Amino acid sequence: MKDRANAYWKANVSLIVKLLVVWFTVPFLGGIVFVDILNQINLGGYPLGFWVAQQGSIYMFVVIIFYYAKKMSDLDDEFARGGN
Repeated sequence: MKDRANAYWKANVSLIVKLLVVWFTVPFLGGIVFVDILNQINLGGYPLGFWVAQQGSIYMFVVIIFYYAKKMSDLDDEFARGGN
């Protein structure tokens, strides 16, 4: 039982770390590293690099919340069945 609980916790933390890396990377690359390239494109009257830096991380966070909920539901189902 303890091994299954540890495996579940390890899978949960692994998913969280991966999603946090995505959440950091997308706005960092889009809003800082590639800002000059992205600013050549306008979105809603604003340069895309500015938009990614200001709004992109918020939208990314909302997408990540729904993705995390779905993946955790799948993970719960997997461990409820007894699989690893």
